[in-house]
Amino acid sequence: MPRSQRNDNFIDKTFTIVADILLQIIPMASGEKEAFTYYRDGVMSAQSEGEYAEALQNYYEAMRLEIDPYDRSYILYNIGLIHTSNGEHTKALEYYFQALERNPSLPQALNNTALICHYRGEQAIRQGDPEIAEVWFDQAAEYWKQAIALAPSNYIEAQNWLKITGRFGE
Repeated sequence: MPRSQRNDNFIDKTFTIVADILLQIIPMASGEKEAFTYYRDGVMSAQSEGEYAEALQNYYEAMRLEIDPYDRSYILYNIGLIHTSNGEHTKALEYYFQALERNPSLPQALNNTALICHYRGEQAIRQGDPEIAEVWFDQAAEYWKQAIALAPSNYIEAQNWLKITGRFGE
């Protein structure tokens, strides 16, 4: 049974109904509609139920069908989210970078890239390598500055970290 017919959550059902109506109303090629359906099902399975393998299958199918670079950037971003959730940070970064190649104005991808860099900096500190930690923290700062430039009212914790560490004005 398609995921869109299995949602039990009110918000999920509402999203699915609205998405189905939009698919019927908005003029688009059948391939675009099919790509959106796979994307929607991927989002619903990843966000609602944590069924990451199924979500990835839907995202990969959406990538096969979707031709618009902007739409592809969100699919790639969501694939990166799943890999981040699974602790596969290197893979996640690959997908975030691909998303940013197609849509440089995607602050979420910049923020998540910064989070991974920051995490790696913290790991380096725990391993007793403060020089490597600083490199990772500087890299995190650069990604956060880009994200903040795109979305100034978001990422308040990152802004505070940048100010506290003296990296905000660099």
